[in-house]
Amino acid sequence: MKTTMIRTTPAALLVTLAALTLAPLARADEAASDVHLNNVRLGMYFVRYSASASDLSGPFTPPGINLKVNSVNTPFFAYIRTLSPKWDLEFAGGVPPKTHTIGVGPASLGSVPFNGQEVATAKWFSPSILLEYKFLEQGSALRPYVGAGFNYTHFYDRNSTAAGDAANGGPTKTNLSDSLGLAATAGLAYNFTKSINATVSYSMAQVNSDYVSDTAGILRKTTVHFNPRTLVVAVGYSF
Repeated sequence: MKTTMIRTTPAALLVTLAALTLAPLARADEAASDVHLNNVRLGMYFVRYSASASDLSGPFTPPGINLKVNSVNTPFFAYIRTLSPKWDLEFAGGVPPKTHTIGVGPASLGSVPFNGQEVATAKWFSPSILLEYKFLEQGSALRPYVGAGFNYTHFYDRNSTAAGDAANGGPTKTNLSDSLGLAATAGLAYNFTKSINATVSYSMAQVNSDYVSDTAGILRKTTVHFNPRTLVVAVGYSF
């Protein structure tokens, strides 16, 4: 079933969410002079897609034409603001990776190989904002946490490959709509010192995008549910 995307200004929404969250909590523990309220993390995203899509539809499109997306790895970065001994606000993102789309369906379309061929590529910018609850007491070396929030994904540098052009019957332009959806995470943070820490987390997000290809005015469409599942390994510095 096709997912209806939320149409809004992502930057405005993220700013509003941050303001609403920070307003009652931001000064909760300012008085504790030995507590570091800011943390920056650098590491790696290991992104695995559990993508699904309805079959591509449009003129001159045989049944059973579908797509899948290869998994990617990319550098990770985040800023975490401590709101209270139990609550953090995390702004997370990664270096936009190049995602490779693979054709799924018949072995060939006429004389053109299709199944297993790389038919399109795209890059995506995908920040998340997460409100996180930390278990155990402040000062504990090991602190598990869980969080929930929102993810925004913008696709750009969208290109059809030579194999994609051949399968579509000519030079093709591709488009993927922006996505705004829920996100969740669970992780472990280990504090070596008050300033140096390491984290491992597992996250998931709703990323749904309307895909449209345009070959000389012939439009073919589907909705892709990317369902990314992400492992993050990172080191952090608190100040």
